[in-house]
Amino acid sequence: MPVEKPDVAVVGGGPAGLMAAEVLSAAGLSVAVFERMPTLGRKFLMAGRGGLNLTHSEDFERFVGRYGAAGERLRPMLEAFTPADLTAWAEGLGQATFVGTSGRVFPKALKASPLLRAWIARLEGQGVALNLRSTWTGWTAAGDLAFETPDGPRAVRPRATILALGGASWARLGSDGAWAPLLAARGAAVAPFRSANVGFGLAWTPMFRERFAGTALKNVALSFEGQVSRGDALVAGYGLEGGAVYALSAALRDAIDADGQATLEIDLRPDLSLAQLAARLSRPRGGQSLSSWLRKAAHLSPVEIGLLREAHGLALPVAPDALASAIKAAPIVLTGTQGLERAISCAGGLSLEALDGLELKAAPGVFVAGEMLDWEAPTGGYLLQACFATGVAAARAVMERLG
Repeated sequence: MPVEKPDVAVVGGGPAGLMAAEVLSAAGLSVAVFERMPTLGRKFLMAGRGGLNLTHSEDFERFVGRYGAAGERLRPMLEAFTPADLTAWAEGLGQATFVGTSGRVFPKALKASPLLRAWIARLEGQGVALNLRSTWTGWTAAGDLAFETPDGPRAVRPRATILALGGASWARLGSDGAWAPLLAARGAAVAPFRSANVGFGLAWTPMFRERFAGTALKNVALSFEGQVSRGDALVAGYGLEGGAVYALSAALRDAIDADGQATLEIDLRPDLSLAQLAARLSRPRGGQSLSSWLRKAAHLSPVEIGLLREAHGLALPVAPDALASAIKAAPIVLTGTQGLERAISCAGGLSLEALDGLELKAAPGVFVAGEMLDWEAPTGGYLLQACFATGVAAARAVMERLG
């Protein structure tokens, strides 16, 4: 079997891998990308269904803080390829961007396909060889990269390798974590995969579930252990999900892992102070039912009234101050975390301690980028930004190694 010898092999055709390939090929290196799926960027296209939130425009220090414990390790890479750099890159591909009211950055097309098409055209123009349906299976006895393809096995002996194989969420789009045992066998530490940006289970009453599953809670504030998240949530048959929930998912998941449950407080009227809300509820109620009164005086929707009863029981307090307090802090007990098959992203993966920069200590000449690494972040542009930034960093590290 002949052995192919590009300068660099990039294994994985998602944002991190394609960005690495772009940087390397622009520097004049021969680059071959290997992707096991029939097309490139499948998870990237899935992200585009929500408008393709590329990055976020918030203050950089706050931005770095979104990555939690991994923030300081990621900081140099985020500084070297900033949200402004990512925005300029997209616009350089002909995709104008805009900043939404929440500070999130989107392409004006609000989808990924035009950007991906322009990106692939650029890569092909720079001579990148795009190999699809090529599944990496590890290394041969001779130390070459081994791939299974529809045409049979292939062996590749690059001068350097970048692995950008994704995490373990959205397996049907290509991120299945199958690489983990291959790297563990080489002596690299791999942390167990865990769900991130995911929904949580709780015991709704059958009546509430049947009536409100699929209904949104709009503009609420969720609180857990001092962390607050504003936005929307969605009542699901199994529990609660949505952007405001995902922002707290790491802390909620860890608490459930440790204690078996986590109590999330929901402020149904975050734009009103406790005193303002109590004043509204102090007006004469007359003969109205409590539900009618809550709809008129506090402008609560049917799903919010139902959630209030789920949290506090059917016997809600009627005193204005106590009722206002109940609305401002409705406790919901979460009892389970949804699995990786329902997660937007994942925690776990290749330990950052297994790396020298982005080079595998256990396999010199092999670099890693993207969601393979053990970091996590909420939705809001942070996931894509770190994938792009680590892809750029890995490419620059390869160029430095190759001189």
